[in-house]
Amino acid sequence: MTPAVLSVLPLAVPAVAALAHAGFGSRPAARWIGAASSVALLAVAVALAYAVVTSGPRAALGGLLWFDAVSVFMLLVIAAVAVLATSATPGHFRVEIAQRRASPRTAARHGALVQAFVAAMNAAVLAANLGMLWIAIEATTIITAFLVGQRRSRAAVEAAWKYVVLCSTGIALALLGALLLNYASSAGGGSAGLDLVALADSAHLLDPDVTRIAVVLLILGFGAKAGLAPLHAWLPDAHSQAPAPVSALMSGALLAVAFYAVLRVKVVADAALGVGFARALLTVMALASLAVAATLLLAQRDYKRMLAYSSIEHLGLVALGAAIGAPLAVAAALLHVLGHGLAKAALFLGAGRVLQLTGSSRIGSVRALAARAPMLAGGAGLGVLALTGLPPFSLFASELGIARAGLATAGMGWVTAAALLLVLVTAGTLVWHSSRMLLGAPADVPGAAVAPVRADTTVVVLVVGLAACAVLGITVGPLDTLLESAADILVGAS
Repeated sequence: MTPAVLSVLPLAVPAVAALAHAGFGSRPAARWIGAASSVALLAVAVALAYAVVTSGPRAALGGLLWFDAVSVFMLLVIAAVAVLATSATPGHFRVEIAQRRASPRTAARHGALVQAFVAAMNAAVLAANLGMLWIAIEATTIITAFLVGQRRSRAAVEAAWKYVVLCSTGIALALLGALLLNYASSAGGGSAGLDLVALADSAHLLDPDVTRIAVVLLILGFGAKAGLAPLHAWLPDAHSQAPAPVSALMSGALLAVAFYAVLRVKVVADAALGVGFARALLTVMALASLAVAATLLLAQRDYKRMLAYSSIEHLGLVALGAAIGAPLAVAAALLHVLGHGLAKAALFLGAGRVLQLTGSSRIGSVRALAARAPMLAGGAGLGVLALTGLPPFSLFASELGIARAGLATAGMGWVTAAALLLVLVTAGTLVWHSSRMLLGAPADVPGAAVAPVRADTTVVVLVVGLAACAVLGITVGPLDTLLESAADILVGAS
């Protein structure tokens, strides 16, 4: 396969799958189109990663797309999470249709929108231009708004509107920041425009005063889409109301894609203003996000919202790694993005199955799950342990890397210590809430003393996702070179 053809496949594969879902999605044979598309996308991402590692970065489609270690790593994250989410989707909708909460037409529309969503995320991480990156992220907002409100209940529609309003506010800030950055480039005599590589290379020509304002707006704007404080309030509502496969994609991939934009902006900011400016801003956002998650998790009564607040915590950790800025911290942050994507996607899919079995998302309404659905409960329990950062899961290795780098970086020791304290609070809260759901005697809850539920596709996907996360915790294997190259790109300009 020629490089030109390979370069367009990340956009073409999900686009074709979306059209196939729109045309044939209501037929039983079309249920696995999404999963097949995601597996093909993962294969393409692996091939592109190999090409970048062996041959170096390259542009495609007349300079519209840019393939380097960072962008293809993010493509791997999107594809891996998409494989989990789309593989569980047929089983999810089989139950939803049987319980008359959805129809075959709803499933077909869902499949088309999900593939369009994946294509938009791919376009975002491959965009060579900050303007195109902004357009692609805004496209994800529009597409996922329909997915969040898919059930058309009052709570789902309210969550969708809240998501649109807050994320559009953030995206509007990012648009203003992009325009100001373009002005800073032209005012300084540069000709980079909004080309990401050219901006990083000619950052010394940017007008520093305008650049400061632009960077603040861009990081706050894209940070809102990444679920970082202070514009994080949309996330718990959207993730708790969206169908489980959509929650898995949003938490596991979309938040990471939005933070990818922050990382690209930080490269320009570090080169133009020095490492201190973006570091200070990201440190405040990271600690605020960790504090919000730790505080609100303590009194949380809904297990899907519990997982959503956990996502805020983990993106706060990723922001902390970016703020530290050392190669080890950045590589660990990228590994954290992948590990969190796998574990959180698996857990949201498991949570969706629990909701189907129990009919409630309230923590207090779920008891003795280990007796009713032992395989599902075992997977969910391991997933929670993965989120708390215990070995052998990759989140342990990534959190350890961020902590080591933070303690070794001047001025970041107290920040790292405060972050670790908040992480411990969050971990303890997650274990406490989860243990209440998983353990206990079936007789303690009316209706709980029923025959055990057999394992299904969701359980298989849950186990596969957690197994992949565990393998990454033991060895990153061939990803080591890719992570090292990506870290060099993200810290090299500083």
